[in-house]
Amino acid sequence: MSSPAAEETRALHERHAPSLEAFEAVYSHSEIVWRIAEELLNSRNDTDIDRDLVRAGSLLHDIGVYRLYGTDGNLDHKKYVRHGLLGHEILAAEGLPETLCRFCSCHTGVGLTRDDVLCQQLPLPPADYLAITEEEKLVMYADKFHSKTTPPKFLTANAYATYVSRFGHDKVDAFTLLRKTFGEPDVHALAAFYGQALTE
Repeated sequence: MSSPAAEETRALHERHAPSLEAFEAVYSHSEIVWRIAEELLNSRNDTDIDRDLVRAGSLLHDIGVYRLYGTDGNLDHKKYVRHGLLGHEILAAEGLPETLCRFCSCHTGVGLTRDDVLCQQLPLPPADYLAITEEEKLVMYADKFHSKTTPPKFLTANAYATYVSRFGHDKVDAFTLLRKTFGEPDVHALAAFYGQALTE
C-alpha cells in the first residue's frame, strides 16, 4: 500500500478544518508528532518499520478533532475521547484503507480497551482501540510527547508517565514498555526549537 504524500495529507486537513485556527492547531501538532516519530526511527535505525506509513499516520492521526469544534470555534472537551473514532470515520469516508484509519482510532492514551470504555463510561462503542502494529505503536507513543493545549507544550516521558498513572498501573506499564521499545526523543531541543513550554 502506498501512503498518501505530505501534500495529500495537508489537503485532507484543509478540507476538514472548520477554521484556520483549528487547522493550525491540529496540523502543526501532527507535523510535530511526525518529527518526534522520525527522530525515534532514526535512533533505532529499524528498517522493518514502514517510514512512509508512520509519516502518514502521524500527519492524519488527529484529523477527527475537527469534528469537535463548535460553531463558536471552541473545542468540545467533554467528547474529546471520540476524536479518534471520528477521524477513523473521516478517513474511511475519504476512501483511505483501514491501515490508515486505525492510526486515528487506536492512538488515544496508550490504548483503550473494551473494559476501559465500559468502566469509565466513555462515549464510544464498547470495543478495543489498541495499537497493534509497530507503526501504530510508534505514532501513538510519539503523540504522547506533545499536547495541543492552549498554548501547546511538550512533555517529557516522566511527565506523561505521571499523567497516565491516574488511569491505572496497567497504563503506566504499557507506557514503560513503549519507552523501552522506542527510546525517548530530545523534547528539550524540540521545545526550544518550537519556542514552546516543556512539562517535566
